[in-house]
Amino acid sequence: MWRKWCGISAVCLLVGCQSGHDQMIEHGYPPAFADGYSDGCTSGRHSVGMLGDFIKNVPRYLNEPQYGTGWDDGFRQCQAQQQTRDDELYRDRLDDRERAWEQQKTHDMGRAYKP
Repeated sequence: MWRKWCGISAVCLLVGCQSGHDQMIEHGYPPAFADGYSDGCTSGRHSVGMLGDFIKNVPRYLNEPQYGTGWDDGFRQCQAQQQTRDDELYRDRLDDRERAWEQQKTHDMGRAYKP
């Protein structure tokens, strides 16, 4: 039983590790588009946080329309996703500070009105 469970888990892990690039090719996207999308997505995510590398194969971008289109699509989509995540994290932290302030205010008012 234990061996069977380990085998199933290993298969699930391997399938889950398939890269986005490989998934795009599996779904029929041309390799040049998938390459561009992958590079553009990495660059788009990093453009929001100012961390990491900006990846763009400029000669390929200029000479291979599929790579260029993939790069542009990947950059825009992943930049927007990263910005949304960062905005949500900021709002969550802001909400935490608001709750802490309201809690402290209520606590202080309770102490002030206590006879």
